[in-house]
Amino acid sequence: MRRLRLVLEYDGTGFAGFQVQPGRRSVQGVVEQALRGITGESLRIVPAGRTDAGVHARAQVAHVDSESGLATGELARALNALLPEDVAVTDLALAPPDFHARKSATGKLYAYRILNRADPSALRARYSWHVRGALDIASMARAAVPLVGSHDFSAFRSAPGGPPEHERPRRTLYRVEVQRTDDDEVRLEILGRSFLRQMVRNLVGTLVEIGQGRRPAEELAAILASCDRSRAAQAAPAHGLCLERVLYDEDPA
Repeated sequence: MRRLRLVLEYDGTGFAGFQVQPGRRSVQGVVEQALRGITGESLRIVPAGRTDAGVHARAQVAHVDSESGLATGELARALNALLPEDVAVTDLALAPPDFHARKSATGKLYAYRILNRADPSALRARYSWHVRGALDIASMARAAVPLVGSHDFSAFRSAPGGPPEHERPRRTLYRVEVQRTDDDEVRLEILGRSFLRQMVRNLVGTLVEIGQGRRPAEELAAILASCDRSRAAQAAPAHGLCLERVLYDEDPA
């Protein structure tokens, strides 16, 4: 039995999310189906995090235990030959037996892209949120400062029916950056150890309302302290969000 570490890139548009769901297309489902076709094994892959429907990933990490003796390069090529065009294996390697894609991770970097101009874009429509009015980037960046650190993020958690009792709402963010990367694109980067359900999208939605002048920058800290979900904005659309990288202690600096 070998533990394998996979890095997956996917366009989330056509998926109901990463996790297997009965009767719905998922990233996990298509990867496991491809693995079964190659190895004959019914395998369960474990991801670093379960992205929601419509969310993309540039470098999702997962692990799987397999008895297959195929060389890692051969297995990666075979997987890419069977996988649909909206999923790709960009790296596959042997991992230590104690490696765990989620539990071993020290951080996850998400990026949210906003197309900030009057006209829409046909080429970027699947990967960015089109916001027509000019955004005040300085106010958004100022509002984001109190988010860094360890806090109860209940005000930015979406959990229909209430969160599971075992899911504690305290999370730690290491970095929140808002910058205009091009004349017409705003990019938000959020680096944290782990995230509550739709937490990043709820933060982005609230920061955009601040950038639109609908809320003062100082209000975000008060929303965070309130732990009241009703005080934050609606979640930003899923298609603007991408899991860019998962960090591990052994990664090079």
